[in-house]
Amino acid sequence: AAMIGGAGGTVAEIPGGVLGRSSGTVAAVTEAAGEDPAVGVLALGESFGPPDAFPQALARTAGAAELPGGGTTVFPGRRMIAAYGSPGVPSLGILGEQGLEESIARVQELAAEYEGLSEEPIIPALEIITTIASSEPGADGDHSRELPAEQLREWVDAAGGAGVYVVLDLQPGTTDFLTQARLYEDLLREPHVGLALDPEWRLEPGQKHLEQIGSVAAEEVNEVSGWLADLTAEAGLPQKLLILHQFSLSMIRDRQNVDTSRPELAIALHADGHGAPDDKLGTFRVLQQDLPEGIVMAWKNFYDEDSPLFTPEQTYEVEPRPWFVSYQ
Repeated sequence: AAMIGGAGGTVAEIPGGVLGRSSGTVAAVTEAAGEDPAVGVLALGESFGPPDAFPQALARTAGAAELPGGGTTVFPGRRMIAAYGSPGVPSLGILGEQGLEESIARVQELAAEYEGLSEEPIIPALEIITTIASSEPGADGDHSRELPAEQLREWVDAAGGAGVYVVLDLQPGTTDFLTQARLYEDLLREPHVGLALDPEWRLEPGQKHLEQIGSVAAEEVNEVSGWLADLTAEAGLPQKLLILHQFSLSMIRDRQNVDTSRPELAIALHADGHGAPDDKLGTFRVLQQDLPEGIVMAWKNFYDEDSPLFTPEQTYEVEPRPWFVSYQ
């Protein structure tokens, strides 16, 4: 067992050595740390990881803002069920088929269908397409329509108030992911907001959407993850979810070089396979080949493209069980 003790005599068990796993572990860590963690916090157990990394983990946890569902570490303390789409655009996914309050209610109902199917708490989420791939170049010429951050603020705030996690999804066209991510820095400073990169819509100069499958280099992914991890650390935020969308191995070039070392981030590989069950499962298996250590798997169910739609039970029978499931 992994145990933590503080100068004040507090002793608590920390399952798996994950300090930020739940509200309970965060409270125990905060109490053990007291006003000055340097005075003495004792951690017993190999699952806490390297001793030289423990002080940083302690600092990230003690007294930090918590994620929906409690805790400061995204996984393994919860699983997420998400509605995917863009506000006011029904063709892009179920999130855009109704207004804000109705979208939150819909994803809460969706998440409730998974209750009892997993040991972990089930947390509802909204994956909002924030920059939308466009056939037209637009005023900036990048074939991507960037929604104003202030337009999304209402969604982010309402979701946070309802205990719903938010993921901002980028479809950057001919610009790069980091340039677009910076547009939403204020929103990403919220403790319940993460980021998703969709390389299908990352174009090279001269390319147009739907004429080929887009792709991104691991180096560009690492630029984003480094920036997001630094932002998270600087702002004292709980761990952030970073999703990488993929349905073809060609979409993330040199994927073995994706940096998974930053503890400020939980990285998920979102398998976007659609169609018949065997096709979806085949895509899911292929995408796990040579997956960098530290990346967990995510899954998408398509209402229109899947035949038939996986039930919650079937979705959670997928191996390994996906930590994040979105519905489009």
